Amino acid sequence: MGEGRALIDTLDQRVAEGEERIRLDVTDSGVGILTLCRPDKLNGWSWESSRQLGLLADRLRFDETVKVVLLRAEGRAFCAGIDVTAPGGAITGRSPAERTHRYYEGIRWAHERFAAFARLPQPVIAAVQGYCLGFGFELALMADIRVAADDAVFALPETGIGVAVDAGGDLRIARDAGAGWAKLLALTGRRIDAATAERIGLLQQVVPVGELEAAAGALAAEIAANAPLAVRSVKRAIDTFADAGLAEALDRAALAAALTLTSEDAREGYAAKAARRPPTFDGR
Repeated sequence: MGEGRALIDTLDQRVAEGEERIRLDVTDSGVGILTLCRPDKLNGWSWESSRQLGLLADRLRFDETVKVVLLRAEGRAFCAGIDVTAPGGAITGRSPAERTHRYYEGIRWAHERFAAFARLPQPVIAAVQGYCLGFGFELALMADIRVAADDAVFALPETGIGVAVDAGGDLRIARDAGAGWAKLLALTGRRIDAATAERIGLLQQVVPVGELEAAAGALAAEIAANAPLAVRSVKRAIDTFADAGLAEALDRAALAAALTLTSEDAREGYAAKAARRPPTFDGR
């Protein structure tokens, strides 16, 4: 973000040619298929990805023909995290305080896009293969049900590069698997395989790689065959119980992310990662 330039055009409803991050297809059976479609970038996430996710969530919300949403990805990875090569990735400011404020507002804006997706009236099924790291893991955790191929790998590596988990992935792990697992995964950045993720309750089904599409599709069809009003009511009731306190915790996460993203530790963490060397953090 430059001195007088907005982070992203929040009023633009268009997607420029060649800039599609997520594709929407609706089947005759009432399944809205959202596909992460940048396999050459391992479906890395960006501010533009968040904008497009929000646009598609708004499109799906009032589409009565869509009874279930299936979130999937092209290529060998579901999403390997943030695309650090994407335009507008780094936010600047005239002072450390202004830069932190801009990060805070930017992350809050992204949270609003994620909430529109996570709170869709239709159930969302995530079909995960390969790398599901950082934001990719957080995105999968926004779904209601997760099915994974047995080659899937999950991690929240943020603390290893000096930043906080900014999209609520650690909070959702605490909700679904318990605070101990959330702290273990978020504080260490440790990778876990699909079998472990299923064992601790973060996945509902694990299948061989070649069966992922069929298994997720069958699950979507099974839910789509049920009464839409009843299905949506069940989702809303469970979310109300499970997500109690989530909004307040996400705001705290946005502030923590803004503070850590503007820290010297984050600068060192990213530099060390680029140089393939161990980082040296000193808490500044």
